[in-house]
Amino acid sequence: MRYLFIENYIWLIPVLPLIGAVINLLIGSRLNRSMVSILAVGSITLSFILSVIVYVHLISLPPGNRHFIDSVYQWIHVGSFGVGLSFLVDQLSIVMILIVSGVSSVIHLYSVGYMHGDKRFSRYFGFLNLFAFSMLLLVLSNSILLMFVGWEGVGLCSYLLIGFWFEKLENAKAGMKAFVVNRIGDFGFLTGFLLLFTVMGSKTGVWSLDFGVIKSNIMLMPPAVLTAVGLLLFVGATGKSAQIPLYVWLPDAMAGPTPVSALIHAATMVTAGVYMIARMNFLYSLAPDALRVIAIVGALTAFFAATIGLVQNDIKKVLAYSTVSQLGYMFIGVGVGAFASGIFHLMTHAFFKALLFLGSGSVIHAMSGEQDIRKMGGLAKKLPITAATFIVAYLAISGVPGFAGFFSKDDILYNAYISPYGGPFVWTLGVLGAVLTAFYMTRLVILTFFGKPRMDQHTSEHVHESPKTMTIPLIVLAILSVIGGYIGMPEIFGVNNLFAQFLGPVFASGVKLPEGSIGLEWTLMVVSVVMAFTGIGIGYYMYVVNPDMPAALADRFKTVYAWLLNKYYVDEFYFKYVIEPLMYFKGLLLRFDNRVIDGSVNGVARFGKRLSDFEGAFDRIVVDGAVNAVGDGIVSAGSTLRRIQTGFVQSYVMYAIIGLAILLAIVLL
Repeated sequence: MRYLFIENYIWLIPVLPLIGAVINLLIGSRLNRSMVSILAVGSITLSFILSVIVYVHLISLPPGNRHFIDSVYQWIHVGSFGVGLSFLVDQLSIVMILIVSGVSSVIHLYSVGYMHGDKRFSRYFGFLNLFAFSMLLLVLSNSILLMFVGWEGVGLCSYLLIGFWFEKLENAKAGMKAFVVNRIGDFGFLTGFLLLFTVMGSKTGVWSLDFGVIKSNIMLMPPAVLTAVGLLLFVGATGKSAQIPLYVWLPDAMAGPTPVSALIHAATMVTAGVYMIARMNFLYSLAPDALRVIAIVGALTAFFAATIGLVQNDIKKVLAYSTVSQLGYMFIGVGVGAFASGIFHLMTHAFFKALLFLGSGSVIHAMSGEQDIRKMGGLAKKLPITAATFIVAYLAISGVPGFAGFFSKDDILYNAYISPYGGPFVWTLGVLGAVLTAFYMTRLVILTFFGKPRMDQHTSEHVHESPKTMTIPLIVLAILSVIGGYIGMPEIFGVNNLFAQFLGPVFASGVKLPEGSIGLEWTLMVVSVVMAFTGIGIGYYMYVVNPDMPAALADRFKTVYAWLLNKYYVDEFYFKYVIEPLMYFKGLLLRFDNRVIDGSVNGVARFGKRLSDFEGAFDRIVVDGAVNAVGDGIVSAGSTLRRIQTGFVQSYVMYAIIGLAILLAIVLL
């Protein structure tokens, strides 16, 4: 009975932050800041607590029965087609809601200190709660249509939060850029699931968008359609999860408040595409060509973004490109059919990437807004908690053994090597990306926390550690960045991979990967570790042992350095060959609209006016004239005949005799 109670109240998990959002957006400006904070942090924390309760209930069930649906009401009902407002809880969605609500709770708490002086305090937390609601709706939905609602919701919230400080033109442009680029991806997503819906309906007679129904009938779909649907859905994922070629919005999203960056990069929006592909694993397992495309795009993105991160000087920009790169690893995982590995890296990445962004926010907060790492240095002494926790996240993302990122990244690289959808090419790009990641993160840590201080005297005197509301979340995430990986330790360590086993029933109908030998797995792991330490060693040598070397290399290879520093001029390329042609085409359409469409409408209007003027004149002159003439004639005749009415009998007798005489004359003559 207790379990039934839990299963019937799953809807509270997304609704709780929605309540916080509605109250803060409607009446938050009338509440004091403490009340706003309690409402915002409390609502998402309650959502996390409820998620934990649901998780405890779920693992109490037999592995094969660990799924249930909470149907709230019938949303759409047309003939035999219906879509319910239903929430699906299984091993995959429970992992996601724990990540989303848990990491979001920490970020909400951190925001209380970070945004304490902002004039739009309540609006910020309203948007933040709304963001968490949209993401929870996305991962809990039982149908593609409801998922799409959450999908669009996170897109809208990202626009609102990236451009939160819209007074700066740069921020407003960044928000608009994120919104427009995501609409391109969303068009692919929408086209994909509509194609799936119509072909499945016409082929099988089953008109449904529920995941369970689609999964039951997916075998009846033509392979070519499944490939097309898989690729179209992946277009949506490239937009939401910042993969080539739609990654360009994510680095610019740094214009928003730093906690927003942490929320977007770690727990919400960018993970939506990875989750969607994992949720649709039953479709992708029948579309191998789509899987190969996902794996290759993920590998290229992981390597490509890492090269850009090598030379960036904005602390948040370095982390932004690292996010794009790490998302590439997640897509390698799901692309080679190792869906559990992709979700595992999504989870560990949520911990250490949220920690990195919140740590960067603490640094920026201490540096009075400065984000250029060339103007930092020596901050470890003045920011001990921030530095220590940031270094933990750095070791995790670099793939150092013992930290969370090592286990998840190694799992992906191993599966990429043995999978028929991956192979040496994908694995090599992944390993090279890992080397570059270790290098640029080493550069970032050294330039920020070590060496001689390079900030001005005034800033140096005011550098101080952040308040507890900001450092406690850092400590919590640092702990998770260490222990979070042990839940997915590979079996070559003599333990069970608990994470893969837990998710096993969800991906049971997915891709069956070949078994690799223990020797091969150890060899690949050693290579991965050696490459990670190689990247760290090169970074240490260039920025500690021989600090003049980076400038010398930049001067010697000016062209390469300029290309990396300017991000391969991709934004400029898009502007010149995509945006400018579109703007020119828009101008043509505007002129066509003004001259042809509006011209035709205006011409018809002018013709109508002239015709109405003519009709008015005709009516006034001819019709009214004739009527008036008849009236005037009658009036005139009446006036004349009125003179006959004298009132004398003699006159009437005389008129009668005259009339009679006239009649007789007429008759006789």
